[in-house]
Amino acid sequence: MKSIILQKASEIFLKLGFKSITMDDIAHELAISKKTIYKYFKNKEELVDETTTHIHETMHKSVLCICEKGFNAIEENFEIKKRFKNLLKNSDTSPMYQLKKYYPKTYSKIMAKEFSMFKGFISNNIEKGISEGLYRKNIDKELTTKFYFSLAMSVHDASLYSYNKNTLNKLESSVLEYHTRAIATLKGLQILEEQLEKINN
Repeated sequence: MKSIILQKASEIFLKLGFKSITMDDIAHELAISKKTIYKYFKNKEELVDETTTHIHETMHKSVLCICEKGFNAIEENFEIKKRFKNLLKNSDTSPMYQLKKYYPKTYSKIMAKEFSMFKGFISNNIEKGISEGLYRKNIDKELTTKFYFSLAMSVHDASLYSYNKNTLNKLESSVLEYHTRAIATLKGLQILEEQLEKINN
């Protein structure tokens, strides 16, 4: 039952944000009593904390799964972006921004996990892209990873952006294009254009 609650809470929080959703709302969505939820989570803070960990672990498994499929470095990034598109497709606000504002301890914890995962994946992706001739050889991997992570996280800052349906997906696609253009060779740029054409069609 606990895993079912976490799955449903993940869907609701990603769609509607962390602030406005109550334990009653989640109980109603699952057609169970609020008391049942409290058997597994002592309060909303604990549910939010465990839900964000659940989301992170689900994302991590998806990334690993895609990385094992043999795509080239640029295709790999776009496949991962495609996989996560559905996670945020109905978000009218940034869940990460709300997490930072209302649950700062959970936010700090999840950001540390996110950067650790992100750093490992992007470093591997850059090395792969260089070996494939898609990224330039003289890239500072550590700096590039930090730039990309900072830019990717900035799209969740409500003081910078206004959101409506699908805004987050469009912003994240723009970040990926910006990152790829910054490090790609001419060969890499051709593959980037092919990926962008697929998205636009």
